[in-house]
Amino acid sequence: MADYKVNEVFESIQGEGAFTGVPSIFVRLQGCPVGCSWCDTKHTWTVDPEKQKSVEAVMAEQQESEHWFLLTPAQLISLFANKGYKAKHVILTGGEPCMYDLMPLTNALIEQGYSVQIETSGTFEVKAHAETWVTVSPKVNMQGGYEVLQQPLRIAKEIKHPVAMQKHIDELDQLLARGHHQSGVLVYLQPISQQKRATQLAVDTCIARNWRLSLQTHKFIGIE
Repeated sequence: MADYKVNEVFESIQGEGAFTGVPSIFVRLQGCPVGCSWCDTKHTWTVDPEKQKSVEAVMAEQQESEHWFLLTPAQLISLFANKGYKAKHVILTGGEPCMYDLMPLTNALIEQGYSVQIETSGTFEVKAHAETWVTVSPKVNMQGGYEVLQQPLRIAKEIKHPVAMQKHIDELDQLLARGHHQSGVLVYLQPISQQKRATQLAVDTCIARNWRLSLQTHKFIGIE
């Protein structure tokens, strides 16, 4: 059975994209080489063996850290039950979750009646159950030097693109011009850091293209 390096697990409300407002269990996996400058989870980038701790120790932490624990899919599902989580939607995020083979984990979750969403940069192949909702937030020209791959775009149900300036819109146009995405894929623009200029650009572009606006609702209402 596969083991996964987990940075944190918590229950909250999804604040972004198509599932905004849906009660969700977030599973944040450790490790990401993409290197987005605006990333708000940089503590998940490095997998340091010295930072491994017990499940109990990491779950008891009250602030973000580089600590992680190792769990199998069955152990993770048991953790949900032990914590008394009620949500039936699980979001696999990171870090970059697709650094891992997510087929065993997504299979186990779906067999237990959960719906599953993956949030990925699109720079690694997605290995997951066919019913998984794949959200690609394409990261173009990041310091890690990784390219956005065709396979994640092809299976994505949702493309959620962070924008701060026009060049980010242009980058998305170039990705979509490749034609590797599904015809009915939902396209969201998400202003980086809720900047006023970025937000107006996103609003104007969404109206012009008939795309959708994604705001980080959880940050507005002060939840994790």
